[in-house]
Amino acid sequence: MSPILTSPRFLSRVMGLDAASCLLTGAIQCAATAPLSALTGLPSALLGYSGLFLLVYAAAAAWMASRAAPPRVLIALVAVGNLGWALGCLALLAGGRLQPTALGAAWLGLQAVVVLALAAAQWAGLRATSPRRRPALQA
Repeated sequence: MSPILTSPRFLSRVMGLDAASCLLTGAIQCAATAPLSALTGLPSALLGYSGLFLLVYAAAAAWMASRAAPPRVLIALVAVGNLGWALGCLALLAGGRLQPTALGAAWLGLQAVVVLALAAAQWAGLRATSPRRRPALQA
């Protein structure tokens, strides 16, 4: 098992990265909804509402990152949610209902890649630090 994954701060750092990426993406989508829509071919409503969601989520992820003991159940839910977000981005690309520009396809694809990487790191950190995986102390 990698010492990085078993570090007591690994999950907190991953959640901090998740919070930072969501804060940045959400802020861009909220602050520049109309120009971003024109550049990406993605609907303004999709960008604006998902941007607001990302800002709220960023606050929750930052809270999880700040805990001395990471809230394991919440982080597991986040990992599943990140997988869902990635699948949603890919479904938007493949569904044919939207006609994103090349930049729009890249925007959705980049989000899918980032959240898949975060989900993998969150899941790996949870597995590596599972109480069931720790060796029993011997007297």
